[in-house]
Amino acid sequence: MRFLITFVRRYPLRSSIMVLALLLAGFMEGIGLSMLLPLIGMTVGNKPAEQPLAATEIGATDSTLGRLVANAFSALDISPTMGQLLVVIIVAVILKSGMMLLAKKQLGYTVARVATDLRLELLRALMVSRWQYFLKQPLGSLANAMATETARASKAYMSGVLMTTEFFQASLYFLMAFLVSWKATLISLTAGFVILYLVKRFLKKARHAGIRQTELLKSMLALLTDTLQSIKPLKAMARENVFDLLLEKKTKRLNKARQKQVLNKEFLKAFHEILMSVFLAAGIYILLIQWQMSLASVMVLAFLVARLLKRLNKVQERYQEMIIFESGYWSLKDTIESVQKEREETGGGLKPGLTQAIRTENVDFAYDDHHVLRDVSLSFPVGRITAIIGPSGSGKTTLVDLVTGLLRPQQGEVWIDEVPLAQINLKTWRRMIGYIPQETILLHDTVLNNVTLGDPALSEADAQQALRAAGAWEFVDAMPLSMQSIVGERGGKLSGGQRQRIAIARALVHRPQLLILDEATSGLDPESEAAVCDTLQQLRGELTILAISHQTALVRIADKTYHIQDGKIWQTEHTSEPDRPTANIDAENGPKLQAAVSPGKLR
Repeated sequence: MRFLITFVRRYPLRSSIMVLALLLAGFMEGIGLSMLLPLIGMTVGNKPAEQPLAATEIGATDSTLGRLVANAFSALDISPTMGQLLVVIIVAVILKSGMMLLAKKQLGYTVARVATDLRLELLRALMVSRWQYFLKQPLGSLANAMATETARASKAYMSGVLMTTEFFQASLYFLMAFLVSWKATLISLTAGFVILYLVKRFLKKARHAGIRQTELLKSMLALLTDTLQSIKPLKAMARENVFDLLLEKKTKRLNKARQKQVLNKEFLKAFHEILMSVFLAAGIYILLIQWQMSLASVMVLAFLVARLLKRLNKVQERYQEMIIFESGYWSLKDTIESVQKEREETGGGLKPGLTQAIRTENVDFAYDDHHVLRDVSLSFPVGRITAIIGPSGSGKTTLVDLVTGLLRPQQGEVWIDEVPLAQINLKTWRRMIGYIPQETILLHDTVLNNVTLGDPALSEADAQQALRAAGAWEFVDAMPLSMQSIVGERGGKLSGGQRQRIAIARALVHRPQLLILDEATSGLDPESEAAVCDTLQQLRGELTILAISHQTALVRIADKTYHIQDGKIWQTEHTSEPDRPTANIDAENGPKLQAAVSPGKLR
């Protein structure tokens, strides 16, 4: 119940409307059910349908309910006919259905809201978490939390509310039955609780099955995501069967957990039906033979007790569903809380200005016990191209992450002009950066959306200008729908060089002052790499460019090159072009982008 209370507190207004609607629906159903006793009395007593029933005849029963109905009609001075009783029942059913519709409407809205709010809560927590947290998390686990666990949480909430609905209705039937015969009702209720106790272990098994399913789904989707990301090399090496075997094992375990869930659910249902039939048969015999109750009262009581036991059965079923699915919510809650604990510090409140240089001063950084950078002091002048080259694992990307603020130096400081990065607002600083990673990830969407990422502040003109600056407009304009052309899954309809040009345009479209290329040319053939380098040359002076690579092609266009290897750093200055332009940067609006003159040949 802690799970259900959590969501009632989270959505108090909708929960209140649902409860009020359920109470009114119960009241309407109670009125309709109270008409059954005089109606059955007329039928059993062979009373003509058109002949009014006197108040004394309505109350001529051996039950409190009959006397209450008689007193109500007597107070209203009404002698109802069978037709009038039926009209009251129909009106009560219509009003009850209207209230139930209102409750279910609120339930539907809230169920959708639960999934949406949980997804947004997780997404927002992820977006402001530390970069090091992402490095430790399997992508599939986060995808599972975003998709599967939010859905399971909303299903658990729906089952919990439906359980509450069934409980309200069971309470109504209990009250009505109690007014007919409190002894018989208490015996029936005792029987119901005996049934609940007998099936307790099946509910416990259902909870464990739900927890097991959540764990297996998280593990399987993590593996599946990794597999799909690597499907091309796996197929190329004919090694799909390796992952197929792993996925098959996890799928079989998940299937086994679901089989246990289904078995427990169906056994519970069958067990209920058998016990309910036995109790009803025994109860009717005792009421008629042993207690000498009237047939009308026995028929109404049998109807009410049968509905009561059925509703108790439904309460159990809904509770079983809730405890199966709620494991998804608790797992998601743990994930959200762990992400929130990893919230990234936003830095200071100073606004950055990049007019001189970016510097690192005596910077140290280590991943756990593995030192990557020691006492590193570098300078990246504004408006110039600085290349950092070295073998894989030498610390080039770590250096970039320190400049962007994704990582914090354990010793030393990163400076933006004459201001420490620790005193600068990180969001403001990062908005001044265009970043191009080694692996270009394009969306299965249009060129336009891949450049703007759906930012409403960016127009088609902005995208076209960025594409021209990246040297990509020529091939984009030649596509069937120009910027509205679909690039395919992960940009599969484009060549490697074309994808990289789109990535450069994406980095340029918001007019950054610092452009970072992190191994952005390492996967390209020589001609495409040369074309990208030519684009960077055209951007010199308009942007500060920091290019990371373990290849030497970027050295030819760089103003300054740092070599990193075995923890040592040395610098190479390039003076072959002493009249290179200085930075053309607008302090308010960023650099003025010009189209690349020589886009080069793309392959």
